[in-house]
Amino acid sequence: MAESTFLKRTYNCGELRKENSGKEVILNGWVDSWRDHGGVRFIDLRDRYGKTQIVFDLEKDKSTHALAKDMKREFVLAVRGIVSERPEGMVNKTMPTGEIEVNTEEIVVLNASQTTPFVISDELDVSEDLRMKWRYLDLRRNFMQKNLMLRHKICQTIRSYFDSRGFIDIETPMLMKSTPEGARDYLVPSRIFPGSFYALPQSPQTYKQILMVSGFDKYFQIVKCFRDEDLRADRQPEFTQLDLEMSFVDEEDVHREIEGCFKALYKDILGLELQFPLPSMTYAEAMNTYGTDKPDLRWDLQIVNLNEIVKSSEFKVFADMVSGGGTVRGIKVDGKADITRKIIDSLTEYTKDQGAKGLVVLKVTENGLEGGVSKFLSDNEKKAILETFEAKAGDLLLIVADTVKRSLAVLGNLRLEVIKRFEIPRNEDFNLLWVTEFPLVEEDEETGHITFTHHPFTSPMLEDVDKMFTDPVNVRSRAYDLVMNGYELGSGSIRIHQRDLQEKIFDLLKLSREEAQEKFGFLLNAFEYGAPPHGGIALGLDRIAMIFAGEDSIREVVAFPKTLRAFCPMVETPSEVDPEQLKELGIEVIKQEEDKDD
Repeated sequence: MAESTFLKRTYNCGELRKENSGKEVILNGWVDSWRDHGGVRFIDLRDRYGKTQIVFDLEKDKSTHALAKDMKREFVLAVRGIVSERPEGMVNKTMPTGEIEVNTEEIVVLNASQTTPFVISDELDVSEDLRMKWRYLDLRRNFMQKNLMLRHKICQTIRSYFDSRGFIDIETPMLMKSTPEGARDYLVPSRIFPGSFYALPQSPQTYKQILMVSGFDKYFQIVKCFRDEDLRADRQPEFTQLDLEMSFVDEEDVHREIEGCFKALYKDILGLELQFPLPSMTYAEAMNTYGTDKPDLRWDLQIVNLNEIVKSSEFKVFADMVSGGGTVRGIKVDGKADITRKIIDSLTEYTKDQGAKGLVVLKVTENGLEGGVSKFLSDNEKKAILETFEAKAGDLLLIVADTVKRSLAVLGNLRLEVIKRFEIPRNEDFNLLWVTEFPLVEEDEETGHITFTHHPFTSPMLEDVDKMFTDPVNVRSRAYDLVMNGYELGSGSIRIHQRDLQEKIFDLLKLSREEAQEKFGFLLNAFEYGAPPHGGIALGLDRIAMIFAGEDSIREVVAFPKTLRAFCPMVETPSEVDPEQLKELGIEVIKQEEDKDD
């Protein structure tokens, strides 16, 4: 065996304790910090396991002390020395290795480092663009390494759980056919078939359905997916999802497997016991109660419907809104009746920015409702409003009168805004929820076209099939979302497994039989060869890791993410390619003139 070319570590930098005192050790790592106390120099040596204090004593060894004097942060070192207990009064209780230090006998600089663009520290205050430009330095930070190790542990728990449940991990292709699935595809040109393109998968949806037809009744995969869409804190152009499909199942079977997986995740990652059954509500209940299909139930704040109370009110704004098909709804904020006029004006502007015509603010006092439009309400109306809100003296009522769709959307956002502004304490740190019975399709407000809510392979509720072509927007689907802390963790459904029903869905979506055959013929044909009933779900692994790590952006749990402009500053991609490559592919780039105001 070849001899090592450097002092190879015998321990890592987070491992040594006072029981190791007197032992000769070798450590490898980066210089985290240094301190010079006259004749003695101290260096904290760091690796992903922790830090160890290294001591260089001028009186004992002039050569190593001189070498240590030239070192900077992020130099890579190999250090051989003797472990000793720190002197009394010098113990650092904040470090796991804080009871010991290593007295140096030999030191080797494995690699020098230039001055870094920022200090490698968890208390970093620089722009995200700078962090991403120097991502390999950012990833040396303790909290980033903890986040990625947590993500690793999440993946291991998921794999272990589904393996124990008889699921088979099967890879599906990265180069597939471009099909309409809701977002724009990333396209890959083919050199062998000029003018033709592969698409990177938005999800393995059709492949996993084919696997069910193939007889693999329990499939899972932790898989990379791609969508060319506008980005935000919880969305990346390439993302990782836990993909799952099962045969001979209904909704409860899929839910049971996912709940079992999260029970394992809660225990392994959070050290918590997940309580069953998970709460569940229909899409209609979620929208009417929280103004969103991904409600954050860590707060009790609910939207209240006042239509029956005010439909005949002398306050015409309310009465006319209800008679015209609109609605009057509101939320109660406990104990906030003492807010200032400035805050009221600010909340009113917020609701207008969200699209509402205005905001009605009522304060609850010992004498009942006060403020704003309360003088236009009858005593019976005031009493009924107080009872409906279950309001008490000191509470604040915020009411919006508008179309049903807009009032729910505005109040859903206003609910989250007042939670943040007033720092309302939450009931728990993590909340999981099933949202079920989504609409099968929705109507585009601008074009009037019907489009699918989840994807075109979702089965309608069997009792609603008859009204697919007479009242399509009120057809419920067998779709379900798993929601955590106000984030959609994933979507799933019981799928269509019969060709005739799938073709009816394509008819509803105005997809011609010829186009359907061209885009999905492989799946339609498979349905004619004994396709079993099946269903599944896809969960965003990045979002799970983000929430479990307590972060607000998935970029904090992804090793090499893109910016909100889908750009990687570190490797500077996307980038132009050699014209010869484009010529070989038969592609010509048409330069678009940049918007001068951009």
